Amino acid sequence: VAFRGQHEHSLDSKDRLTVPRKFRAALDDGYVLAKGPDACLWLYATKDFDAMEERYVAPHSPFGADARNLRRMLNASADEGELDAAGRIRIPDDLKKLTGIDGACAVVGAGDYIEIWNAEAWAKLNEDLLGQFADVAENLSGGSE
Repeated sequence: VAFRGQHEHSLDSKDRLTVPRKFRAALDDGYVLAKGPDACLWLYATKDFDAMEERYVAPHSPFGADARNLRRMLNASADEGELDAAGRIRIPDDLKKLTGIDGACAVVGAGDYIEIWNAEAWAKLNEDLLGQFADVAENLSGGSE
């Protein structure tokens, strides 16, 4: 499953966020919502979160401080759940505080996961990123020829 596109949604009075319809089927078997390294939340299908952990986190020995800290940061913030009948998730207070999410949100497809941003923070970042697109693409592709 590839999550693509960006959508504007708002939290309701019970801190629920409607997941865009085209993203819902991939989350039918449950989801993990966790703080990402940026000022956003990561929303993964449970099986994809587990696969990400197995690939990028588990190979590192828990005897290393960075590995322990990554495990703590990723899992302490994680909230597991299932979409409700209306296709919504609830964003816990601690995750709202960590990311500044309140009211208007940007729901952004990021390939194998979804990012949830404070709408204003996403608009600023997105504007900055658009100006860097060519440089980032060139750097990741190994440079120009």
